[in-house]
Amino acid sequence: MADRPVIFVLNGPNLNLLGTREPDVYGTTTLDDIAGMLEDRALELGLEIDMRQSNHEGHLVDWIQEADASGAKAVLINPGAYTHTSIALHDAIKGVSIPVIEVHLSNPHARESFRHVSYVGRAAKGSIMGFGAQSYMLALDAAARI
Repeated sequence: MADRPVIFVLNGPNLNLLGTREPDVYGTTTLDDIAGMLEDRALELGLEIDMRQSNHEGHLVDWIQEADASGAKAVLINPGAYTHTSIALHDAIKGVSIPVIEVHLSNPHARESFRHVSYVGRAAKGSIMGFGAQSYMLALDAAARI
């Protein structure tokens, strides 16, 4: 564990394509751009970021559990499409003692009806969505304060 409290930032399927995938929905900011923004803000807040991305649900489950076991301060998670399908992520979040904040670039409630249900959000401490890359920054600020 680092000298500064660690915030895990977990990103689900297809988020590795940010910047090129549906820029009208997700913008042109890449995941690397977001990582840089988060690193800068984390330094100001006295925190450290551990940013990860996977297209595999089990990796996200493992990382939520790892964050808790390692003594991380919180988890920010953009679960991508797993938001609407993953009971496994819901149960992993319910099974840990640290706060988990759901993050989305777009507002799922303003999109297709199948995106209106969030199993992750039902287990998370809170959800921040619809502000593009700033959603991550707002979630980091929230994590620093809880």
